[in-house]
Amino acid sequence: MFKRAVFPCLAGLLLAGAVSALAAAPGAPGLGAPLTPEVLAGIELTVLPTGEGLPAGRGSVAEGAALYQQHCQACHGAEGLGGMNGDLVGGVGSLATAAPKKTVTSYWPYATIAFDYIRRAMPYTAPGTLSADEVYAIVAYLLSRDGVVPKDAVLNAEGLAAVKMPNAEGFYPGE
Repeated sequence: MFKRAVFPCLAGLLLAGAVSALAAAPGAPGLGAPLTPEVLAGIELTVLPTGEGLPAGRGSVAEGAALYQQHCQACHGAEGLGGMNGDLVGGVGSLATAAPKKTVTSYWPYATIAFDYIRRAMPYTAPGTLSADEVYAIVAYLLSRDGVVPKDAVLNAEGLAAVKMPNAEGFYPGE
């Protein structure tokens, strides 16, 4: 899973380097400016399972519940269940059964994955528009729904990286 996340980043860097080289070459068609370290830092969004790459911020379960209703409920249903785009919670302990239910809380081995995915891809109608505080809050809310974090939890980079997910031991290198 981690390898899949690295490939697009490397491909983007190679493409940016090629465009920069073309732009700087004599007689080049003027395709843009070289990518500076400052610009790259602003678009680098990789979050590792250890929490490296998580931004500053914080969010509570209560804040997340309100934000979930505003940004997520239409696609994922009330409280993370029953939506047209699938459940986000429930199914903990079901993966080894005849009817496994893959959700954020039952399947993903690291809570940081939820932050990374939501920050990049959600809400569906406006991906990447949520602030770090809003993403922390929504993740706190989702994790609280299955008791992964307490109902009064407030998550930040350190706290999110420390969360032990129910399926943390369900993934093995080489699979």
